[in-house]
Amino acid sequence: MEPIAFISILGGLILLLLCIGAPIKSLRFVGQGIVKLLIGALFLFFLNAFGHQFDIYVPINLGTSAVSGFLGIPGVFALVAIQTWVL
Repeated sequence: MEPIAFISILGGLILLLLCIGAPIKSLRFVGQGIVKLLIGALFLFFLNAFGHQFDIYVPINLGTSAVSGFLGIPGVFALVAIQTWVL
C-alpha cells in the first residue's frame, strides 16, 4: 500500500472517530445525570419509608431528586434539615 493512501485512510478514520465520539460523550453525560436522578429518588423513597416513624417527609420531585442524587447522603440530610427547620 502506498504511503499516501495509508495516511489518507488513517486521517479519515481519525476524523470519523472525532465526529462519532462527540455525540457519544454527551449521551454518556446525559445518561449519568438520569442515573443520579433515579438514585436520588430512591434515596428519598427510603427516607420517606423509614422516616415516617419520626414524622420526616420530603416530597419526591425533580428538584429534591436532583439535590439528593448529585449531593448524595449529605444532600438528603440537607433536605431533611430544610424541611424540618425552614418549612
